[in-house]
Amino acid sequence: MAYISSHILKNMLVSCIILVSALALRISCSTMGDNLNASSLLDNASTMNNMSLSIDNAFRLPSPLPSWPSGGCFASGVIDLGGLHVSQIASLTKVWSTHEGGPENLGATFFEPSNLPNGFFMFGSYSQPNNMPLFGWTLAGKDTSGGTLKMPTDYTLVWSSQNLKIKQDGVGYIWMPIPPEGYKAIGHVVTTSPQKPSLDKVRCVRDDLTDACESHDWIWGTNGLNVYSSRPRDRGMKALGVATGVFMVQNNGAADSLACLKNVKANISAMPNLYQVQALVQEYSPLIYFHPDEEYYPSSVTWFFQNGALLYTKGQESSPVCIQPTGSNLPQGGSNDGAYWLDLPTDDAAKTNVKKGDLQGATAYLHVKPMFGATYTDIVVWLFYPFNGPAKAKLEFMTISLGKIGEHVGDWEHVTLRISNFNGELQGVYFSEHSGGIWVSACQLEFQNGNKPVVYSSLHAHAAYPKPGHNLQGSGDIGIRNDTGKGKLMDTGANFSVVAAEYLGSTIVETPWLNYAREWGPKISYDISKELKKVERFMIGKLKNAIEKIVRGLPNEVLGEEGPTGPKFKDMWSGDERG
Repeated sequence: MAYISSHILKNMLVSCIILVSALALRISCSTMGDNLNASSLLDNASTMNNMSLSIDNAFRLPSPLPSWPSGGCFASGVIDLGGLHVSQIASLTKVWSTHEGGPENLGATFFEPSNLPNGFFMFGSYSQPNNMPLFGWTLAGKDTSGGTLKMPTDYTLVWSSQNLKIKQDGVGYIWMPIPPEGYKAIGHVVTTSPQKPSLDKVRCVRDDLTDACESHDWIWGTNGLNVYSSRPRDRGMKALGVATGVFMVQNNGAADSLACLKNVKANISAMPNLYQVQALVQEYSPLIYFHPDEEYYPSSVTWFFQNGALLYTKGQESSPVCIQPTGSNLPQGGSNDGAYWLDLPTDDAAKTNVKKGDLQGATAYLHVKPMFGATYTDIVVWLFYPFNGPAKAKLEFMTISLGKIGEHVGDWEHVTLRISNFNGELQGVYFSEHSGGIWVSACQLEFQNGNKPVVYSSLHAHAAYPKPGHNLQGSGDIGIRNDTGKGKLMDTGANFSVVAAEYLGSTIVETPWLNYAREWGPKISYDISKELKKVERFMIGKLKNAIEKIVRGLPNEVLGEEGPTGPKFKDMWSGDERG
């Protein structure tokens, strides 16, 4: 063996260290997209520690809002709740922020509305997590009848960050206004001073103009304090509670006693007329991407009927009848009593054709309804799929087909656009996912072609998601796959029909198929237990139990154990979305 001196070894070691250091520096520089030297790399590390947060940037829709068609009070900036005029204030001034806790442990920031119109007063402060761009508002109010608004009589200190060792900008104080008798506080006031805010800073609202509210999304929390967004407790087409944009507090489990506002006039003058609805759809119509491997596309209901769909009657199963293009021969009203159901054509070739759908002629069916006391408009975009394909399951490192599980006829899916009646701005989109779904704020949506939000329809199941990828319905690495990706595209604004808008009265005539209360598909035609056994024979005990639990936890409608009902007979038709 050749002898190597300690001096040579030392030089070799130094060379290796230099080489590794240079390589690391090169990789880092390449990642940062810069040709940096060692000292600038240290400077960059310092810069990275002081990177701006998402909330430092105010969100704006990709394209400016158009001029909406005239008529009524829609997008006029002010809504009359009955002796109380309210305006949505998106001009927000930062008061205090913390840099830990909350979503992604990035903290939260507290604001107060600024540049209020003449004669308007704030109800409370606004708060938002730091992990998303600034996109919020609070309502401000103006007393137009005398006595609807009054100053608080005092303030109570709800919480202070003074003695907390957290990353924060100064010290924050949260105050609760004490309302006069017969009035209620709507929001908190946040300050950076231990001195009580001025009594003239906010206004309390007369009892009869308020409604019960509840906490919603978590904003931030630390040491027993939790901050949430607020919303009316009762929500739906006929509910009168008005969202205020302020936050709510739970301190060591004790919730505060704030109220929301109420549209006592049940005034719908701020709702869009039909021309304005059409303009909103053209501006915000969702773009729906189907998975590249999708086989089962949406169609129009008329196409489904004209291509052989059949109406079955209990006790007369051997003599189904064809359905008229508008569904005029479907039984109307009643309830889902199992007396009737729809199914695919009996001819195999026709059945295969109908299962595939008709994307080119597919129609988006719209239900337009008031929300939050008619201060918002929900446009629910329904798609009809003649057939829902079989499901696949992810079991840790493998994916397996679930046979016929998940297959069913007559699949109705939807997304909901929530639009402010103060200015016509899109606030968020609800993505319906099987028996539930999620609201996604406009600032977290993907947009294309201006202000059109992008929706991803999952492979075979057609659930809606805001992003492409492997969406797992389950827990851990075990669940039902809802894969999404950019395959074929449908612009729901290219071919749509407003099928219901109850607030417009006789302007919209409902088509007969909308009032068909029975099932759009037959009950299950396969044995789930047998299908599970086919799958489970390849699994060990833990995986068997996990996948069976997930499958049997799916809604009966998804499994096909019950044929799906039409849009008008879903819980959210007259209510709010779940989530």
